Amino acid sequence: MTALLTIARASRISAKDRMPELISRFRSDRNCLERQLAVPYSEVFWTRRESFLQEWRGALEALPYDELSRNDRCDWRLLSGLLDAEERRLSQERRRFADAKILLPFAERLTDLETRRRRREDIDAQNAAKQLDHALTELRAAKLRLDADRDSLSPTSIADAADAALTLREMLKEWFAFYSGYDPLFTWWVEKPFQALDSVLEQYAVSLRPAVGEILGAPVGRAALCDELRYAQVAYTPEELIAAAREDMLSCRTELRLAARAMGCGDDWRAALELVKQDHVAPGEQPALVRELANEAIAYVEAENLVTVPDLARECWQMEMMSAERQKINPFFTGGETIAISFPTNAMEHSQKEMSLRGNNRYFARATVHHELIPGHHLQCFCQERYRPYRRIFYTPFWVEGWTLHGEMLLWERGFARTPQEKIGMLFWRQHRCARVIFSLGFHLEEMTADECIEMLVSEVGHERDNAEAEVRRSFEGGYDPLYQLAYLIGGMQMHSLHRELVHGGHMTDREFHDAVMHENCMPIPTLRALLTGDPLERDFDVDWKFLG
Repeated sequence: MTALLTIARASRISAKDRMPELISRFRSDRNCLERQLAVPYSEVFWTRRESFLQEWRGALEALPYDELSRNDRCDWRLLSGLLDAEERRLSQERRRFADAKILLPFAERLTDLETRRRRREDIDAQNAAKQLDHALTELRAAKLRLDADRDSLSPTSIADAADAALTLREMLKEWFAFYSGYDPLFTWWVEKPFQALDSVLEQYAVSLRPAVGEILGAPVGRAALCDELRYAQVAYTPEELIAAAREDMLSCRTELRLAARAMGCGDDWRAALELVKQDHVAPGEQPALVRELANEAIAYVEAENLVTVPDLARECWQMEMMSAERQKINPFFTGGETIAISFPTNAMEHSQKEMSLRGNNRYFARATVHHELIPGHHLQCFCQERYRPYRRIFYTPFWVEGWTLHGEMLLWERGFARTPQEKIGMLFWRQHRCARVIFSLGFHLEEMTADECIEMLVSEVGHERDNAEAEVRRSFEGGYDPLYQLAYLIGGMQMHSLHRELVHGGHMTDREFHDAVMHENCMPIPTLRALLTGDPLERDFDVDWKFLG
């Protein structure tokens, strides 16, 4: 009963707080509208989303900020920042589609058909067939243009057009399935034009894609990176973050050499890494290893009094085995309540099996399990559903991945890695996070190609080549925002700096700090800092927090 009362007190939202209900309504309204406006690349799609954001901007500005509670001021600023970011991203999407539209002259005809369906208008089957036939003519002309002018077209525009062509094809198939077989006149008029268009559109989408094995990615450029850094409240330039990552990588190398010497490899950390990779469990034994490592990490954080681990969080987590196909994109564990375990399957070629074994060895796994489960993503997701859950809308990878990286840094400092092999396991991942900053920013600044990113992971971090390719493919084709990969290390540095300020400064215990982070839920870490330190939450609060060094 005492534990339940403690939870109830910690999760209580003041009756005078207005923003939680408002933010929950914004989320529901936005989700409702997005379901209705699931017609991409149309004028209706752009303008209605813009007007929705403007309506909510007006509602937010109408609130008397000076009369709001401290928590409400925090939430007001978070929602204001989210509206700014969504307006900017919407504008960027619109501009990028305009640049790609030369390769998609047929798009407007297709989106108009689906827009009319979603508006519940009656279908004019004969006119719909005519529009599909016109779209086919425009599509064939676009294919000729692509064949003739590919070398002069922007790679970003081609990549965007490839994604759009696939999306439009799926939209068109859904549109056709709604009427076909239910409306005899529709089927009579539309079936043949649809089939012809669908076949050519599929071929066109394939022709827009790169050669087999090539990674499709669209650099966003420096201006967009800086915009996203401002939204994330990171007061550094891309170049400064790259420099910080390089410096941290040098520190990793020093520690790697020390571990290599302890293993009898001299300063040859790559030789020591090779020995670590060869120490893996036999086929079928990886789940037992994960169970053992999870229990070890939970026991450690509780013995060190680092964070509260609710009994239900300790009890409720599962394992699943990752398919061979999924491992092409995610070669390592992923987690949350269910940890997906990477390990060779019978469907893999022999060389792939060997790389998966080496890449998911005993010591890499030890450094991954606590990242994915407890005190990492599982505990994080468990708390997000229970403490100020309305703040999940303010998702930022700097908070999500920063929490787990801070945990890795803290466990390293506390001596969680006891043997040279365990140290190399943790250092491999720390070096990998450094590389993610360097190669993701390098790619989006158009200073590195995807192939150069892969080579960096192989030569500078020690990845297996297939795993390095999967990591880079995941980074640029996996639907992540351009800051996601750098947010692991940089978010971890932010969280770790805040921990030093409040815990080492004598203001909070480890457990108080970590529980507070979990109970405030998701937000940019400088805003979290203002909440926890008691700094003023001014309406026009400008973040200039320097956490590096």
